[in-house]
Amino acid sequence: MGLTTTKTLNNGVEIPVIGLGVYKVEDGKTVYDAVRSALELGYRHIDTASFYQNEEGVGKAIADSGIPRDEIFVTTKVWNDEQGYEETLAAFERSLTRLNMDYVDLYLVHWPIPGKYKETWRALEKIYHDKKARAIGVSNFHPHHLEDLMKDATIKPAINQIELHPQLAQVEVREYCRNHNIAVEAWSPIGKATYLDHPVLQELAAKYRKSPAQIIIRWDYQNGIITIPKSVNRSRQKENADIFDFELSNEDMTRIEALNCGNRLGTDPDQL
Repeated sequence: MGLTTTKTLNNGVEIPVIGLGVYKVEDGKTVYDAVRSALELGYRHIDTASFYQNEEGVGKAIADSGIPRDEIFVTTKVWNDEQGYEETLAAFERSLTRLNMDYVDLYLVHWPIPGKYKETWRALEKIYHDKKARAIGVSNFHPHHLEDLMKDATIKPAINQIELHPQLAQVEVREYCRNHNIAVEAWSPIGKATYLDHPVLQELAAKYRKSPAQIIIRWDYQNGIITIPKSVNRSRQKENADIFDFELSNEDMTRIEALNCGNRLGTDPDQL
C-alpha cells in the first residue's frame, strides 16, 4: 500500500491511484522541481497536457530522475484547438517531442469539442494501435458524450478524467463509468482548497488525525477513484500521498458524499 498502489484499467494496464497534477505549474525550474520532488517521495504517476505548456520540464525532470521510464506513468492530453484526426496526430507528436519520450502511458481527449471529438478519438485509436500510448481515454465527458463516442469507437476509453470533489461528486458520471468499466480519475480532487474549512471535513480531520485534504483523497481512494492532486510544495506532496494508514467508516464516507451540492469550479462540458 502506498504510492505504488495501482488500479487495473480495462485493457490490463496498471495506473498508480495517486499521481501529481501539474496544471498551471510554470514550465522550467518550477515544474522541474515539483516533478523531481514528487518522484523522490515515491510518486510514479505524473499528469500533464499540451495546454499546460510544461511538458518539456516534466519530461526533463523524469529523464534526470534516474528512474527507469517504464516505472513512471505519464499522462498528457490533446487540447481543444488541436482536435480533429490529422491535427491530433500532429499534436501528439509535438507532445512526444516536448516530453522527449517514445510513448506515453495515457493520452486523453482534453474536452469533448462538439463536431471534433469523434475524429480526435479515431486518431487516439491509431496512436494506441501504433503502441505510442499504452492506454487512451477522455477527460470531461458526460455520459451522453461517452454514449455518442462509443457509437463509432472501436476501442472503449480506459479512463474519464473529470472535475470531482465532495461538493461535485459526479454520481451519475461515476455510475455510468462503473457500469461500462471505464476508470474515473479526479482532477481538482480537493476542490481547489476552497472549502477545506467545512465543518464536516474539519471534524473528520480531527477524528482521524489527518488533514481535510487527506480525508478527501482517502474518500476518493475508497470510492475507487484515481486522484492527481496538484502541489509544488514538497511537504504538501508528501501529505497528499499519506492516506494509506487509515480507513474512513461507511458512515463517514456517506457524510462526505452528502456535501455534494453541484459546486462546479471549472467549465461545464456542455457549455463549450
